[in-house]
Amino acid sequence: MNAASTKWIAVVACLAAAVWPAAGQETEGVAVTVYNGGFAVVREVRSLDIAAGGRVQFQDVAREIDATTVHFKSLTDPAAKLLEQNYQYDLVSADKLLQKYIDMPIEVVCGETTYSGTLLSFDAQQLVLQRQEGLAMVQRPENVRDIRFKDLPEGLITKPTLVWLVHTEKPGRHLAEVAYQTGGMTWHAEYVLVLNPDDTAGDLSGWVSVENNSGKTYRDARLKFIAGDVRKIIERRVLYREELARAAPAEAAPMAEKAFFEYHMYTLPRPSTVADNEVKQLEMFAPAAGVKIEKRFLYNPMGNFRWHPGGRYTDRSYGVESPKKVNIFIEFKNSEENKLGIPLPAGKVRVYKQDPEDKALEFIGEEQIDHTPKDEELSLQIGNAFDIVGERRQTEFNIDVNRGWMKESIEIVLRNHKKEVVTVRIKEPLYRWNTWNITAASHEYTKLDAFNVAWDVQVPPDGETKVTYTVEYTW
Repeated sequence: MNAASTKWIAVVACLAAAVWPAAGQETEGVAVTVYNGGFAVVREVRSLDIAAGGRVQFQDVAREIDATTVHFKSLTDPAAKLLEQNYQYDLVSADKLLQKYIDMPIEVVCGETTYSGTLLSFDAQQLVLQRQEGLAMVQRPENVRDIRFKDLPEGLITKPTLVWLVHTEKPGRHLAEVAYQTGGMTWHAEYVLVLNPDDTAGDLSGWVSVENNSGKTYRDARLKFIAGDVRKIIERRVLYREELARAAPAEAAPMAEKAFFEYHMYTLPRPSTVADNEVKQLEMFAPAAGVKIEKRFLYNPMGNFRWHPGGRYTDRSYGVESPKKVNIFIEFKNSEENKLGIPLPAGKVRVYKQDPEDKALEFIGEEQIDHTPKDEELSLQIGNAFDIVGERRQTEFNIDVNRGWMKESIEIVLRNHKKEVVTVRIKEPLYRWNTWNITAASHEYTKLDAFNVAWDVQVPPDGETKVTYTVEYTW
């Protein structure tokens, strides 16, 4: 074992008395805590036979197990010590069997003929056997019906297996807890937001989507999910260990949520089976009805520009070409006053709206959100407006390099083809240099930060609004 693994086991040993219940209080079971980062901590309580020699085989572990994180503890004999650990993962396969049987006798059945001999070599096309009457090259494709072996060679196993050497003064049946970390498991949140007819409110529901590719099925498992950006440090995860117990009967209640260290934990109140190579969805919280939302339009033709030190853009044609699309945003506050006020883990929000004709829910867009604490704003860009377009053009450009001076005039036209007035935010980056001054503007603007300004303008139905401004840069 490496130094980190040894330290991990030492820390667990020091904490064992505090986190494990007294002998006899545990029952067999499995608990899985899944993290956003693509890994999970598996905790199993299992009944094992520990013979006088102390050799124990613990089978049916995750294929993606990190063997350096395994920890064993006997609940029957807390004084038992793990002296040695081996992780055997050389799983049996046809080619591995053949490889193990090189220089050993096998039988190859081809139709009505059986070839017996010592296997000398093999590949995908043929087998080479040493028979009493000489060498035989047996063609494999569409010819070999059966290959017979005497027994399973030593070293090949059917399931990933942990092999321990345990010292105990109480040989026999033990109840033991085994904990380890495995890759191949991850989870994320899935949300559904259904808008009302006038786009002023919506119903939000949340689901946990857990994906298991760890190589093991966890039956009737107690499930927990950690939301947050957890740094993958083994010593910290030791503190996450909790008592295993039989799960309570199935409940209709959603997941229990609580703050945990600097993250958030979601616990399923009932056992659930997560099969290998399965994606399972579980309700995270009861639907929140009547969440107040606001639909916004944004014309951001230059995109989310970020100025880089030393980058002075003096080319007249820079930024002249721009798209006409106007973005649609759905925004709401994650607060108790707005029927929410709960930590929302990172995930995808799908937005739907009901067709009044047939009452069918129709998909209108989606957005990915990051981990969002309570009382924070969410802004979902779900698409582009069909009936609102923008156009940006440069109307004047002057530069005097000797004076360290540059001036640019911009005209932005918004056209609204809807039957009602709309408010559109225009976002403009002042990208040419970091020292700027707007000397003229047709509408009042808001300074967003050191490099971006915005206008919130109304556009009449079947009409247009023109915004102009002039900016001077000096250096």
